[in-house]
Amino acid sequence: MPQVSAAQYGKDNIRVYKVHKDAKTGVQTVVEMTVCVLLKGDIETSYTKADNSVVVATDTMKNTVYIMAKQHPVTPPELFGAIVASHFVEKYKHIHSACVKVVTHRWTRLTVAGEPHPHSFFRDGSETRNVEATADEGKGISIRSAIAGLLVLKSTGSAFHSFYKDEYTTLPDVYERILSTEVDCGWAWNTFSSVQEVQSTVPNFDKAWESARMITLETFAKESSPSVQNTLYKMCEQILEVVSEVKAVDYSLPNKHYFEIDLSWHKGLKNTGKDAEVYAPQSDPNGLIQCTVTR
Repeated sequence: MPQVSAAQYGKDNIRVYKVHKDAKTGVQTVVEMTVCVLLKGDIETSYTKADNSVVVATDTMKNTVYIMAKQHPVTPPELFGAIVASHFVEKYKHIHSACVKVVTHRWTRLTVAGEPHPHSFFRDGSETRNVEATADEGKGISIRSAIAGLLVLKSTGSAFHSFYKDEYTTLPDVYERILSTEVDCGWAWNTFSSVQEVQSTVPNFDKAWESARMITLETFAKESSPSVQNTLYKMCEQILEVVSEVKAVDYSLPNKHYFEIDLSWHKGLKNTGKDAEVYAPQSDPNGLIQCTVTR
């Protein structure tokens, strides 16, 4: 007999904007997020018997996110995700697990005449700060924080050679190349017993994000990279060393390729090797290097 072996449902792409207005200084601070809520529990009959009595409507989930954003802080996103996830497990007895994904979009304060403007901002890139908080009944709250969409490039200081070669290989050894990638870096925190414990850790969430971002950028820039794999591992090592509450770090780094263009056909114009200056950016196919490092 067929049976439901796994099921979850929810509301995706809940867009939320919140502004904090300081009445004394006139300074306003803004946060924009995209939120996804996914629920698991005793919901099988909604699939097998069309029993909607066990369905918490996805529109209700959307409304709940708005209300939680009004009643609670939305920063750091780890805390907000934990608050929303815990709400669903505590409110609905037949829901045993709630996963809340929060994507925080960048709004950077404008500087006007050398001074930070009190209420004007600009979007300075597609990089986002992501959080996935999952509340499991009787097990606590698991949180993964992440940096996503951080596009980086170095015009030298990268190599890739001495790799395995066989009859299928055409790629030559490269001792000097452009290295570019779009960073997706995540770190999993030790499991929290409650929202209160998450609350007590609030000062560390921003510090961890800042450290992970700084380690990623500085290692990328300073490292004379023998391979993406090795550079990635060194980043993971450093984050684990700096953030003691984290149990695992993962990276996903797609190669953004820039290929030399042979222009010798045009009057012997040199544009390869040490003479290369003009390149052709390539979107695909691309290498994809992933790794998770634990303690």
